Amino acid sequence: MKDVAHKVVLITGGHSGLGKCMARLFSQLGAVLVLWGTNATQLRAAAEEISRETGNAVHWFAVDVTDRALVYRTAQAVQSKIGPVDILLNNAGLVSGKSIFDASYDDALAERVFAVNTTAHLWTIRAFVPEMMRRNEGHVVCVSSAGAMVGISGLAEYCASKSGAFGLNESLRRELKSRGCDGVHTTVVCPYFFNSGMFRGVQSRIIPIMDEKYVAECIVRAIREERQFLGLPRLIHYFPLFLNAVLPVDVLDKVYDLFGLSKAMHSFVGKAKI
Repeated sequence: MKDVAHKVVLITGGHSGLGKCMARLFSQLGAVLVLWGTNATQLRAAAEEISRETGNAVHWFAVDVTDRALVYRTAQAVQSKIGPVDILLNNAGLVSGKSIFDASYDDALAERVFAVNTTAHLWTIRAFVPEMMRRNEGHVVCVSSAGAMVGISGLAEYCASKSGAFGLNESLRRELKSRGCDGVHTTVVCPYFFNSGMFRGVQSRIIPIMDEKYVAECIVRAIREERQFLGLPRLIHYFPLFLNAVLPVDVLDKVYDLFGLSKAMHSFVGKAKI
């Protein structure tokens, strides 16, 4: 597996939830961490906590990843102060959790969901990947979602935005290959629901809701193994693509109803972002 000791690992949304879990694991492996997020207080606390536990350097920058100019400025500051980023982990996520026909649906929040979940990946890729290409060394990780492959009722903008991130990173992989940058790797992660605050209250039949720490461990392992795609749980790795390819739409809908995807969000009480 890839040794990440002394490698610079930048994690967006790294101050809480899944991002913080992955940050802790990378720091335990000896990586130099750079945490990005919008909440300076939480960022400072997370950085100090992880650094105290592991004895390794943890840097943090308050960044709204939807602000293109701020992303570019902060990226320059990171590379000047700390050095080239070896692993870019686009983890920050946002969800509204409402039906698009709900009377209280927030149009502005829906736009921000796309900005955080999709467009922000473009800004961070443009900010950090050219240097990876110049060195022909690096790794770009996209935390997408099983919802990128399966539309879920009540998660229209979330599924669409995660699908956009998936497509962006697939295109990135092919573009890197076409330019001969075989030392720059990509990994797209599509997890099912897990027990973070982001999806608090969600219910699932048949497929159990996963533990956040387990998801973090699987992602870090996939990065170190330089896997191009990770579906979690393993069923997600193959099942949606197979079903979409072989089943008629009406039968497919019944299968997803059986899994509880039509009503999974009815009990949603989660917070908007991580």
